[in-house]
Formats: sequence, structure tokens, C-alpha cells
Amino acid sequence: MTDTDITADLLAEARKLDQADPLAHHIAEFADAPGVTAYLDGNSLGRPLRDLPEKAAAFIRDDWGTRLIRSWDEQWMELPMQLGDRIGAITLGAAPGQTVVADSTSVLLYKLTRAGVAARPGRDEIVIEAGNFPTDRFIAAGVANETGATLRWVEPDPVLGVTAEQVASVVSERTALVVLSHVDYRSGALAQMPEITQVVKDAGALMLWDLCHSVGVVPMKLDEWGVDMAVGCTYKYLNGGPGSPAFGYLRAEHHGAVVQPIHGWWGAADIFAMGPEYAPVSGIRQLLSGTPPVLSMLAMQGMLDLIELEGVTALRAKSITLTEFAIRAYYAVLAPLGVRLLSPREASRRGGHVTIGHDSFQEVTKQLWTDGIIPDFRFPDGIRLGLSPLSTSHEETLLGVIAVRDALQS
Repeated sequence: MTDTDITADLLAEARKLDQADPLAHHIAEFADAPGVTAYLDGNSLGRPLRDLPEKAAAFIRDDWGTRLIRSWDEQWMELPMQLGDRIGAITLGAAPGQTVVADSTSVLLYKLTRAGVAARPGRDEIVIEAGNFPTDRFIAAGVANETGATLRWVEPDPVLGVTAEQVASVVSERTALVVLSHVDYRSGALAQMPEITQVVKDAGALMLWDLCHSVGVVPMKLDEWGVDMAVGCTYKYLNGGPGSPAFGYLRAEHHGAVVQPIHGWWGAADIFAMGPEYAPVSGIRQLLSGTPPVLSMLAMQGMLDLIELEGVTALRAKSITLTEFAIRAYYAVLAPLGVRLLSPREASRRGGHVTIGHDSFQEVTKQLWTDGIIPDFRFPDGIRLGLSPLSTSHEETLLGVIAVRDALQS
């Protein structure tokens, strides 16, 4: 079969999948990107919704420009908790009062890592995956230096990711905290959250999950699964825009016992008392420190509306069809060129992106971006195909895979 025949068959399949896709109509709700033929980086920065400029203008004109500081009393004071509750209910399986929007992922990771270690006195080890995202590793190392704790490394298969058995082999009565990513940022490997969380709890330690690559695309039940703490960003599958604030989840039973270390006025029991000493509020607002970035919380609200409308289970189903199709296209047109599959083959072990590898991919990515095909490159030789269920079609996915082939061949 010729390349033309293979391409024609794949294109017919892509269009059939798109015609049957119950979420396909939402693609038109995202803003156009002139010059971009295929945007395959929604796992890194989600596309803006088409109505966002109008909403931003109304915010500047009315909420800020007209109501001015009165908007703090009228709506902004409670916004971090209200948005947190929405994220918790729609995407995390979390009851109200346990999730809050604040700070960056890095700051919230520091707060909860430091607080988690302090909440387990007499234990002096932090367990973390050796291949975890740099911020997670750097912060864990910094907290270990501050507290005198020791880092224990889990070294999983780079494609299949960390398993419950591997975690069980390193946790002990010395473990204070385990920090892992739900979806590996490189391979897309999906960790066994309920099983790993149970292993950690059985060891008497606290579990902190990084949800950056899973929130909004993989269903989860943090309350039911006994998760202690979690952090996630909002600019990937929640489409909050560049630099939009992260969220933190702290299980209700830990409120008051797990105390975050950055004691700012927004975490005080009485924000406006201006008292001489810090007295933390008892609820989830205690994770806050400084004034929340209200304007940066605007874009994610429209995406939460869409996710709530369809449900994360439906988004997960579409995500699986996208990644499965991407892998079929990979085998048909890229594997013969020596490209490697760097993601789990089984859909149940994979998140929302597919990673492929080739020694030429750093230069290939530059060419793709020039041609309006936008995946992203991960050192040393991986291209991630980030397929956001509400904004990506199967045909767009195929165009990206074929563009990788053409760039390699040229």
C-alpha cells in the first residue's frame, strides 16, 4: 500500500470519527488561530474560548472599571473558594470546602510539601519519582534541605510510569510524604491513584498528587480514594490562559493539622483585623497567602462551564479515541521511519497526550511550528501530541502526524 493510500484510509477514518463525535460541535467555541493548521499542544497551553475577549472587556469595564474596589466585597473575596469548589465538584470528585484557587503550581507545591512533612513529626523521608517534573523534584529537594529530611527516589519505567508496587517497596515508617504526578508529563503514563494512595496511607504517610496533566481530562475521586493533598494548574485542560493560577486540594480531616508555611494576611482567621500575630483560618482559605490574582481567574470559568455541561467522563472517552487514533496513525506512517512510541499502548494506562521519539525531533519541531503545526518538544528527543478533547478533532490530529512524517522525509 502506498503512502497516498495509507493517508487516504486514515483521513476517511478520522472524518468518520469526527462525524460520530458527540463533542465535535464545541470545537467552534474556541478562538481561531490564523496560520495554525493543527494545534496539538493543549496539554501545555489550552486554547482560549471565542467569547473570552468580550468577557474580559466586560470585566474591565464593569467589575473593575465601574464597581472598582467595591467588587472585592461584592464578589472577589470569595472567588478563590468558589472556583475551588467548582473545580473540585466538576473535575476532582471533591466535596466543597477542600479546594482553593491561588498562587502558582510551584508555590502551592511548596506550601503543601512543607506542611505535609511538618505534619508527620518523627518521620524524615520524602518519596518522589526520579523522573517527576523538575519543579516537583526541585521543591522536594529544597524542603528536604530545610527540614533535614532525606529524599527517597522511585525509579519507574520511563514509558509505563510509577506503580503501586514500586511505591510500596520504598515507603516505610520513616516516610512523611509521597509526591507523585497523576499523569507523567513526558510519556503520558497514568498512575494508579487509588492503589498508590492506599499504599501510602497504610504506611502512615501523607500523599500529595500533582494533577497538572490530568485535571479536566481524566476523571478522579479524590475524596473517595482518600487523597490527602493535591495541586494542579489551570492553563492546560482548564484553558485558564498563560500564568493562570493553580489550585490546591487539602482533605477536610487535615484542616488545622496541616498548616502551610507562608503566613500571609489572606490566610488569617480575620483578614482585616491587622493583628500583631498570625492566626490561621480553620478552612481551606488557610492555603492562601497574598491577594489572589482575580483577573487571571477569568478565562478558566468558561471552560469549567463546558466541562460541567459534558462531564469529565465524556471528555475522557473522547480523549481515548483521540490518543488511540493518534497511535494508529503513528504505526501506519511514523513507525516505518524509525519513530519510537514513548507512551503506554494501553488506553487505561495513558492520560491525554501521546509522546513519540526520534533523534531529529528537535529540528523537526522547529519546522512544524514554521508550517503552522504546533506540538511541543521535550528533551532529549520527544514530540508530545497534546490532544484536548473539546478543542481537537481527529482530522486535526492526523494532519499533525502526517506533518511529522513529511518533515522527517524532507
